[in-house]
Amino acid sequence: MSRRMGSWFEELPVGTVVHHAITRTLTETDNVLLTTLSMNPQPLHLDHEFAARSEFKRPLMNSMMTIATVVGLAVPELTLGTTVANLGFGSIEFPKPMFAGDTLHVVTEVTKARLSSSRPGVGIVEFRHDGYNQHDELVCRAFRSAMMHCRPADEAE
Repeated sequence: MSRRMGSWFEELPVGTVVHHAITRTLTETDNVLLTTLSMNPQPLHLDHEFAARSEFKRPLMNSMMTIATVVGLAVPELTLGTTVANLGFGSIEFPKPMFAGDTLHVVTEVTKARLSSSRPGVGIVEFRHDGYNQHDELVCRAFRSAMMHCRPADEAE
C-alpha cells in the first residue's frame, strides 16, 4: 500500500495552482521556540518592551517560522511521499509582517517543470508558494525547486 499523498511529476504541469487545505495559526510559543533554537537574539522577536517601541508595536513573527510554515503547509498536496529532494530556494520575500495569532493559508503555483536530464524517472519542478494571513494579505512569497519522482510504471493514473 502506497503512503503517498503528494503529486507525481506528471501531475504538476506548469500553471497548476493548488489552494492548500491546511491552515495554521502561528503562536508566540512558535516564535520564541524557533527564534531561540536558531540562536537568533533579535529583540524584535523576543522582547515585548523593545518591540513596543518599534513601528510594529509588538513582536514580529520570525520570518524563518513563516517560510517554514508556508512550505510545510504545501507538503501534503505536493511532495508528501513523491519528492526525491528539496533542491533550493530562489527569491523569498516578506511583503507584510506576521504576528503571533495570525493564521497562514497557502496557494502554490507550478512555474517551471522539466524532466531531469541526468536522472531517469525524476523531474525538476519549481513552485511559487504564496502565504497569506487571515486578511488575505500576502505575507510571504517563495520560489522553491524540488526533484520529484515520476509516476511509477506499476501505478495506474
